[in-house]
Amino acid sequence: MMSPSLKAMSNEKLENRNAQPDEDLVGETVNTHLTRQVLWKMDVRILPILALLFLCSFIDRTNVGNAKILGLEKDIHINDHQYAIGLCVFYATYIASELPSNLVIKKVSPKIWLPLLTSVWGALTMCLGFVHNFSSFAAVRALLGIAEGGLLPGMVLYLSHFYKRTELALRIGIFYTAASLSGAFGGLLARGISAIGPAGGLEGWRWIFIVEGLLTVACGALSSLALPNSIESARFLHQDEKDCARQRLLHEVSQIHEKLAWSEVRRGIFNLQVWLSATAYFAILSGLYSFGLFLPTIINNLKFAHDPNQAQLWTVIPYAVAAVFTVFVAFLSDRLALRGVIMLFTLPIAIIGYAVISVSSNAKVQYGMTFMMSTGMYSSVPCVLSWNSNNSAGHYKRATTSGLQLAIANSGGFVASFIYPKKEAPLFHRSHTIILGLLCAAWVLVAANVMWCWKINRDKQRGKYAEFEGSGDDRDPHFKMVL
Repeated sequence: MMSPSLKAMSNEKLENRNAQPDEDLVGETVNTHLTRQVLWKMDVRILPILALLFLCSFIDRTNVGNAKILGLEKDIHINDHQYAIGLCVFYATYIASELPSNLVIKKVSPKIWLPLLTSVWGALTMCLGFVHNFSSFAAVRALLGIAEGGLLPGMVLYLSHFYKRTELALRIGIFYTAASLSGAFGGLLARGISAIGPAGGLEGWRWIFIVEGLLTVACGALSSLALPNSIESARFLHQDEKDCARQRLLHEVSQIHEKLAWSEVRRGIFNLQVWLSATAYFAILSGLYSFGLFLPTIINNLKFAHDPNQAQLWTVIPYAVAAVFTVFVAFLSDRLALRGVIMLFTLPIAIIGYAVISVSSNAKVQYGMTFMMSTGMYSSVPCVLSWNSNNSAGHYKRATTSGLQLAIANSGGFVASFIYPKKEAPLFHRSHTIILGLLCAAWVLVAANVMWCWKINRDKQRGKYAEFEGSGDDRDPHFKMVL
């Protein structure tokens, strides 16, 4: 028979054992609550600023389309071909500055670099309001490209130091929604600002550049006061929240303090995934940029609107719908931890839109298809933007793949600049068909990349990457590629 003392000790052990799960549960609940608190604080203090900068970027990039239908070509005496060249020089310098900017951002710090770029291109946008010939138009557009080129790759790289791989698409989707909103907001803003002119000896389209550029300079200056450089310097996080934020990223292999190694840069350049996704992104951006630059022209030529000012207003609705759908798809992408697979379902929406608009002559049908075109393309972008970052570990490899992908993809601006000439108006059937073909190619490339990532994961399971175990980069067998 058990003695009272032994029985008491046994009961005490049993109570402790029974209490342990409750303590673990309490600790887990506290950690979950703290994680949600950290994410919420980062979301509300970082994402709105990035979204604002990206909104300024897209407005200042595409407002030339709004100015075009209000008399830009006529007033500075340029033809359709020269206008296209002006667009091309922007994309040429934009592309050239993306990768170097991503390698520089760590040295200069995001808090200084991103706002500085914004303020500089805002000032250059204002200069567009004072051009009087083709030479000055092309020169200012070239400088504008240099300043704007570093923003998007810099923001994607910047976010990867705050969020886990499975959280990036939603966050990129949120700030990239600003791109679709820029079409809606930009159309409304252009309509309102153009009403200023002629004033002060300047036409209405000139005031679009001047006012929007001034707003961009102000946004850049204000963002420098609010953006943190890193988790450690985030003043809106308490010490326990900073510890939690750092702990969350320990398994992400994001080597923030890594020294520059050119072997990592080479590993990023000669990565098959980046070339597959970048080429697919190139095809998507060819459609996206042409859509943003020429939607006012398309609507105006269809006579769907009675005058150019009304055409500006009709451009708003497709962008607004695309913005909502983009956030939903980004949320779904993070929830399912899928990138390319999601794109295999979103791209066909745009493909159907272009397929119909390329053969239709009905103005209302064509306008209706712009909803599918914008929705399918914009909702695909957060997935493809976060995909390379998800599958690259090590600061400089990630910086290289992010910058290289955008440099290749933004070459789509060259295509966008030339495929909607006046001779194709008002229906632009041939122009739409070119984008249709590109989007079909993008779907095939995305499918190929999904299969390639799946193969890498299978090879890791079979031990083919065992030599890289503990390497601390994406070759580690424990690092799973996101499909």
